[in-house]
Amino acid sequence: MIFDELDEFKRDLKKLLKKYRSLNDDLEVVKKVLKVEPNERPPFSFRIDGLGIETYVIKVKKIACKSLKGWGVNSGLRLIYTHFEAEQRIIFVELYHKNDKESEDRERILNNFK
Repeated sequence: MIFDELDEFKRDLKKLLKKYRSLNDDLEVVKKVLKVEPNERPPFSFRIDGLGIETYVIKVKKIACKSLKGWGVNSGLRLIYTHFEAEQRIIFVELYHKNDKESEDRERILNNFK
């Protein structure tokens, strides 16, 4: 599985790393899981429908963050990624905390994958 990141995702990550120092390590764990099971897995993740693009867009709601001790997978972090099944490629689109933002940036998704 090949992992890529949008430039906007890199900015999201850089901003969140100031607050959640373990985030790089936490994302490595997510990548290990996605290598085995890249599709949605309710209740941990689900597909975002209605975007009119050709690939899967998946929102991960349950990310364990070591910087948020005691919260486990209920850390509040959200990861949006696209899965190109034929290419065995995942592109990280967005990363945010649910207290900072209500929902994913659909405009970002459409601008990069339409």
